[in-house]
Amino acid sequence: MFQSPVSILITGLVTLFLVLIFTLKKNPLTVVAQLGKDLIKSRVLLAHVVGALLILLFNKLELMVEAHLSTTDFTPYIYLFEGNITPLLQEWLNHDLLTYVTTFFYVIIFTVMMFASLFVYHHEQDRRSLYALLYGLGLNYVIAIPFFLFVPVNETWYIHPDVSPLYLTAYPLFEEQYRFFSGLDNSFPSLHTSISLTLATIALRSRNVRFAWFSAVSTAVILFSVIYLGIHWYADVIAGIMLASITTRLAYRLSEYPLGTRQLVLAPPSKARTEHSSY
Repeated sequence: MFQSPVSILITGLVTLFLVLIFTLKKNPLTVVAQLGKDLIKSRVLLAHVVGALLILLFNKLELMVEAHLSTTDFTPYIYLFEGNITPLLQEWLNHDLLTYVTTFFYVIIFTVMMFASLFVYHHEQDRRSLYALLYGLGLNYVIAIPFFLFVPVNETWYIHPDVSPLYLTAYPLFEEQYRFFSGLDNSFPSLHTSISLTLATIALRSRNVRFAWFSAVSTAVILFSVIYLGIHWYADVIAGIMLASITTRLAYRLSEYPLGTRQLVLAPPSKARTEHSSY
């Protein structure tokens, strides 16, 4: 499962299709194809999707800029306050099966839920949730990147002698392959926390009950995993929760513009398909 980029890609695609089957009860290939066609037809939708993807690339650009900056390491300050409590989850619950499950959620489910949200909201013509999703993803990175640049905090396992990078048990090549997307000192705030909570909040306000519950459970596991696997401090998680609260509110406000209204108006299910051209 975590032996190579190819195996991770295949696992991710299979997981994505299973999530779409479970939440939509539709052929996932049809759902994906439908979005592809509508991206070609609608410039507004295409611009928002491309814009969200480009903002995600800023995270990589941030790593390049960071290499040329000289900033104060804030890790010792966090260690001073929570150094004694951060290792407790690993001490109490360390088990290989739990490690494999949490690594799966941290690496695979986290990414799958971003794409699944896009497909689910588009398929159900839930335009409010769709645009809130796209703005929410972008805002999380836009707000977090200045912290990564000027408030660098190293991951827990790297600084704490009693915390181990448990994810290496399930994913031995993590540092060689996954580290490309995330800097070692890009811990505060936790984007896994903020993005997962943003996705869950939007899902809980969407039309699909199955997807809402699946997103909520996934988020709970991911929030647990970032501490258990030895990646984040509790301060990172708290900051991630605050970031999610801010970005979700802003995302819903901004989503009113492509909808062409300042009011929350959702078309009844019977009319949803007829509004497709208004993306």
